[in-house]
Amino acid sequence: MTAEDVVRQADEAGLRLVRFLWCGNDGTVRAKASALPGLEGRIQSGIGLTVAMQAMSSLDQLQPVEGMGPVGEVRLVPDPSTFRVLPYAPHVGAMLVDHVQLDGEPAPVDQRSFLKRMEGRLAERGAKLEAAFENEFSLATLVDGRYVPIDSGLCFSTISATAAQDFLDELVAALQEQEIGIEQYYSELGHGQHEISTPHRPALRAADEQLLTRETIRGVASRHGLVASLAPKPWPENAGNGCHIHFSLWEADGSRNRFHDESAPDRLSDEARSFVAGVLAHLPGLCGLAAPSFNSYHRIIPQYWAGAFVCWGHDNREAPVRVPSVFRGMEEASTNAELKAADASSNPYLAVGGLIAAGLDGLERGLEPPEPVEVDPATIDEKEREARGIVRLPATQAEALDALEADSVLMDALGPVLAGSYLAVRRSEWEAYSAGDEAFEQAGHFSKY
Repeated sequence: MTAEDVVRQADEAGLRLVRFLWCGNDGTVRAKASALPGLEGRIQSGIGLTVAMQAMSSLDQLQPVEGMGPVGEVRLVPDPSTFRVLPYAPHVGAMLVDHVQLDGEPAPVDQRSFLKRMEGRLAERGAKLEAAFENEFSLATLVDGRYVPIDSGLCFSTISATAAQDFLDELVAALQEQEIGIEQYYSELGHGQHEISTPHRPALRAADEQLLTRETIRGVASRHGLVASLAPKPWPENAGNGCHIHFSLWEADGSRNRFHDESAPDRLSDEARSFVAGVLAHLPGLCGLAAPSFNSYHRIIPQYWAGAFVCWGHDNREAPVRVPSVFRGMEEASTNAELKAADASSNPYLAVGGLIAAGLDGLERGLEPPEPVEVDPATIDEKEREARGIVRLPATQAEALDALEADSVLMDALGPVLAGSYLAVRRSEWEAYSAGDEAFEQAGHFSKY
């Protein structure tokens, strides 16, 4: 799609504003918007933005990061292929953007460009990553300043689905109108909790559509007088929200799933095993990117089906890396692995880009994964866990960020500017929330993610 196509479609749709969307180091979605007059020029040259925004935390507190102060600008340059008319926001459209330096080069802090670089490394091997997101979210009403779940139904309960039916009907329609689509829906374990899964896409498109999906869930909920939260642990006494990432490696032209080997007992190819081994080798640091918030670590705890130990398994929902069973008649297409530890407080470009960097390390070193764990790892004797390398994942945001900083593969992939600003932002959140109480934590996460 060209700039001219965007302007024409925006005009035909009667749009008044087009949002230039980005997701920062804090994992929140932000935007500046262009009116239709001048839109074509802004698609070419971008909209100006202070360099300081990538040093801004989710508490809107600017962190002291070198080169990200009051002096300097980048340009928000949109990708026309991501243009969407937003069904939940009358007369408004949106595009995802890259942060570009004034000389036209990608800004080293730009997360979307980071994912593009990781895609480029895969392309050198004639491969691409396909990814799909499963978003769990909670629906609430605001009553006397408190977020109250809209129902108290059971897991997979039709009562819960019916309670949210008007919202769900509009949500599915809105996703379809944006050509995102939906594969499955069901009510989840928590009160007011629901899950939708979207189709697998090439990595960059999957991350773009994940941000559009998050925006759509919240936007449609608002139209129904509801608050939708994708926060990892919206209520301390309720089930947590994951954002599971399914992934598989394909030929660059999409002709073959390179994770699939029909002759293997579990249908996993040697390439898939090495990729999974790389993810496991870097999983503690990867948590700093895929489960990056203070709130994340009230979800990643043993025996809560989030995956709290470094291991993998076949259909094991207590393993942070799960290999789902394939579907009959779709064996090749359905061969994939799932990162269960991820949640929607992450920046999807960083989560998926980090996943690729970890998997590539496994491929380049020819790593072999340990034996799969086919039971709840928490039930294994501690000495046996230790002998098998089934160690606890980070138990706090601070531990996850320390693991990320200690992971040279992930840090080198990010580059010093992106890595440094990211750690500064996320560590500032740890300092703020660890000094606060439960109410402060909920207020800081519930409506931001």
